[in-house]
Amino acid sequence: MTKPDKAAVLDLDKWPAAQKFVSRCAEFFDEVKNLTPGKDLETRLNRDYGPGNAYYDDFCAYIKQGLAEGWVAETEIAGPHYRRGRISPPTERTHFLSITTVYMDGGVVVEEGTKVEDEDGDKDGDGDGVLRGQYHQHPYGEINCVVALDEGAELKGMQGWQGAGWTSPGPGTHHYPEARGGRLVALFFLPAGRISYEATPEMAQPHCV
Repeated sequence: MTKPDKAAVLDLDKWPAAQKFVSRCAEFFDEVKNLTPGKDLETRLNRDYGPGNAYYDDFCAYIKQGLAEGWVAETEIAGPHYRRGRISPPTERTHFLSITTVYMDGGVVVEEGTKVEDEDGDKDGDGDGVLRGQYHQHPYGEINCVVALDEGAELKGMQGWQGAGWTSPGPGTHHYPEARGGRLVALFFLPAGRISYEATPEMAQPHCV
């Protein structure tokens, strides 16, 4: 059975800035709605929508505002260094993409011999300044905007480590989300809101990797 997400869907009526953020996301979705998540899309997003692009810069500004106001990644998954927030489910307005935020502090130092565990008892830290989250699969792929809060913060995608910019795992891919080098927010968009926690590291990856 798929593990339930502890994070509740945000009540947008309470957060005017979050409402504007969802509207801005919807404008971005209008541009990418017919593109398929995967390696080619990741390359395109980093080329055309990376730092300096109006969408990317606006997303970063809203995420930082949301952290300050309390509507971004507000639910602790494994303490304050690993949090998640569900801003919007898939709706017609969002072209049936969900909007979720995950805060990860890849600068957390885990002493050797010390385990940092999530609610399922999985080890989050490896002692080398890498924060590891919950193993999961993207049934329909994912579009992930990496908002680096500290210079040098990186998120590990299917193509390797990525700083400020984008990752886009293809349909069926699965991995541990990992962060290093500081604090970041993974702002990710899931087609149909689909994510699964049934995959295991021993499973084969799809050919699209």
